[in-house]
Amino acid sequence: MNKNLVGLTVLLLLAGCSRQQPSATQAPAPVENSSVTRWSERTELFMEYPPLVAGKKARFAVHFTDLRSFKALADGEVTVELKQQGKTVDAFTAQGPSSPGIFGVDVEPRQPGNYSLAVSVRAANLTDVHDAGEVQVYAKEDEVPGAAPAAEQETTPFLKEQQWTLDFATEPAAEREMRESLRVTGEVRPRSGGDVQVTAPFSGRIAASASLPVVGQAVSQGQPLASLIPPTPAPADFPSLELALSEAKSEAGLATHDRERLERLLKVGAIPAWRVHHAEAAEVQATARLKAAQDRLNQYKFTREADGLPSSESLFLLRAPITGIVTEVKGIAGANIAQGDTLLRIVAVDRVYMIANVPESEAYRITKPTGAEVELPGEARTVPAGRLVSVSRWIDPASRTLSVIYEANNAERKLAIGQAVPVRLFLSQTSKTVAIPEGAVVDDGGRPVIFVQMEGESFARRPVRLGMRAAGYVQVLEGVRASERVVTRGAYLIRLAALSPQIPAHGHVH
Repeated sequence: MNKNLVGLTVLLLLAGCSRQQPSATQAPAPVENSSVTRWSERTELFMEYPPLVAGKKARFAVHFTDLRSFKALADGEVTVELKQQGKTVDAFTAQGPSSPGIFGVDVEPRQPGNYSLAVSVRAANLTDVHDAGEVQVYAKEDEVPGAAPAAEQETTPFLKEQQWTLDFATEPAAEREMRESLRVTGEVRPRSGGDVQVTAPFSGRIAASASLPVVGQAVSQGQPLASLIPPTPAPADFPSLELALSEAKSEAGLATHDRERLERLLKVGAIPAWRVHHAEAAEVQATARLKAAQDRLNQYKFTREADGLPSSESLFLLRAPITGIVTEVKGIAGANIAQGDTLLRIVAVDRVYMIANVPESEAYRITKPTGAEVELPGEARTVPAGRLVSVSRWIDPASRTLSVIYEANNAERKLAIGQAVPVRLFLSQTSKTVAIPEGAVVDDGGRPVIFVQMEGESFARRPVRLGMRAAGYVQVLEGVRASERVVTRGAYLIRLAALSPQIPAHGHVH
């Protein structure tokens, strides 16, 4: 396939690649080139090269994949070194790729012998070195042995050009901490004390100037929510209020006059000091009664006038009892309310209850859960379910489920009250076992299979027996060993290629 026509790779994929296997009646085709595949934490090296003969130029096709993105390395310098006893004997360099990801390096060894191969790459933000194994340089071309018999293992070719242009990734199978688990449906609900209703403590009126919160608004504990105007003691007796105010003014004036008279008598020694103290106390009480009478009269006026704007001293502030989100608003600015009327509803969302509903048929497995995790909707990740609150020992007659309740941290606000989300309950202690990402498993006619990368462009189909699942990984009981590299994205595309009866042009033009 011409590398300048990368766009044809998708069509080639749809056409597919057949499994490479020797025919019973046809001898395997001769293999002239050697190939090397190596992985590091940063790059993948896939290299093809012919037998090496001293004094003869050999073209190395060096493919480099950036494992951070699994895309072709678009620039850089590649060097192939021939070493003996750790020292470089010959080094050959290619400045830049001939096409993205493919570096053509001309290697012309000077002397025959056994060498170790090293391949290094230097790019703008990447430097890496791969040990490519041992290689023999022959003195003459006729010393090169014939092609080895083809391997009997059934594999599927999937070219680098296809891998680089499609959604593709691999990952080594590795031992992980896993636990037996059960995946069920969960529901997000407010925690205990996290769902409160703000009610009117007395009958009155919401101040017309009050700016009530709106549904969905976040509020903090102690934040003012509404201003209430208390009721007038005798809203229909305006003359009585005026009379009370007049009497209070007279009493206050008399109390002041009496205090001033007694102070003059005290100065000349005509009376004891305690008489003045009593007069001062009486004046303070009379002044307080005057203020109370004035406030009652003002309150009556504010109550009578729809747009009345009372002073802040006469208002009663309703404050948020918890931090949360306003989910309901019933009050209206300027409206009359009765004692006990609900004005607002606030729900705490930073910590919520995650209620896992276990089907009745699986309830026997729930003895002592060792933890749980929640699958976030729309995201390929999970979060811990948090603290175990309770495990009910009764079956809901309507849903025929048993409830397991966790208190989850929802500081990121990823979970909404009332939302249904998958929950994985862990039923055992952790143990180390070989595991792979769940996305690596493909359903092949009802049987789970994976694809293992044998070489850079060669993949083996492996039926697997699966076990426990947790945090996006699944235990593999049979079918793969630790450190084998498994296709985690694009496995289904390789399966389609394996099913195709057509054989692709499996060469590279460099």
